[in-house]
Amino acid sequence: MRVRDVHLSGIGSVVPPVFPVERAVAEGLYPALEAEAHEFLGVAVAGERPAPDMALEAAQSAVKRALVEPAELSLLLYTNTWHQGPDGWPPQAYLQRHLVGGRVPAMSVRQGCNGMFDALELATCYLRAVPDRESALLVTADNYGTPMIDRWRVSSGMIGGDAAVAVVLTKNPGFARLLSVTSICLPEGEELHRSGEPLFPPTVTTRRPQDFPARYEHYRTNPPGGAGVLSRIPAVMLELVETAVSEAGIGIKDVAKVAFETHSREVVEQRVMVPLGLDMTKSTWEFGRRIGHCGAADQFLALEHLLTTGGLNPGDHMLLLGQAPGLVLSAAVVRVLEIPEWTV
Repeated sequence: MRVRDVHLSGIGSVVPPVFPVERAVAEGLYPALEAEAHEFLGVAVAGERPAPDMALEAAQSAVKRALVEPAELSLLLYTNTWHQGPDGWPPQAYLQRHLVGGRVPAMSVRQGCNGMFDALELATCYLRAVPDRESALLVTADNYGTPMIDRWRVSSGMIGGDAAVAVVLTKNPGFARLLSVTSICLPEGEELHRSGEPLFPPTVTTRRPQDFPARYEHYRTNPPGGAGVLSRIPAVMLELVETAVSEAGIGIKDVAKVAFETHSREVVEQRVMVPLGLDMTKSTWEFGRRIGHCGAADQFLALEHLLTTGGLNPGDHMLLLGQAPGLVLSAAVVRVLEIPEWTV
C-alpha cells in the first residue's frame, strides 16, 4: 500500500538488562556450538516484569515524544507474540486504564512477529477514513521468561529477548514519513508452525511447551502436500521488497538501512542482505545480536536505536522486513525527515 500522508511522530521503548550469551553457555542454558554458529552476544531479560507494564512505559514515552495528549489519540493497537497475563484478559485494556482512557478505541492485532506491520496498515487506513482522526498509538511487548517456552530455543537460529516498543502514527508532521507498507501470505505453509501438534485441545491448556524446532523437524520428516512452498520464500521476499520500495518511489539501492527480525547472522545475511544485493553494514544485525529476537518489536527497536546513535540522517530511507507464522512476509519503508530533539 502506497502511503503519502502519514508520519511517525513519536517512538518509545523498554529494553531490559542483557543476559550475556557467554553466561548462558557457562550455565548450560545455551549450547556452545549454537552460540558459536549464530553469533549472538546476549538477550534482554525482563525477569518478572509483566509485558503490559513494559508496554505502558514504552507508550508513555512515545506519546510524550510525539507531543500528543493520550486521550486525544484516535486509536490504540496492541500486538504481542506471547502470553500477556491472565487468560481471557485483554492487555490493551491496561493501557486504556492507565494512559489513553476509555474513549480511545483499543484493539488487539494478532499476526505474530509481524504484528506491527499489520498495525501500521490498519492504523493508516483507520486514520485516513475520517478527516478528524489524527493519531494512533501502536504498541507491542513480550516477556518470554515463563515455563512454557525456552527463550534459548525459541526457533532455529533465534533466541528470545524481552522488550516493548510503541510508535505514534499521525497525519500531522513527524520526524519520519511512512511511504509504504505491504504483506504477502503463503497460506500453504501454515502447517509449518503446528506440525505434529493437535489443533484441539490448545497446547497451552494442556501445559505443553511451545517448541517450534520440534514442529519444524516433524514438518521436515513428514512433509505435507504444500511443503514445497518453503522453497518459494526467497522469491516471494524479493517480490515483496520490490513492491515496497516501488510504492515508496525509490529503488533498493536507495535504502540506507534494513531492519529484519533478529535471526542469526547467517540467516540475515543469506536470506535477506545477499539476495537484495546489500552489504551487511546496512543491516541492523549488530544491534539485534545484543538483545535477541524481541517478538514484533525488532524493527522499531532498531529504528529508535539508529535515530539515537546517529545511524540515520535526514533523507535516509529505511526498509523494515518481517516474517511470521502463517506464512506471512511483510515490509514497510520509512523516510527520515529530521532527527527528533528527544534523541539528544
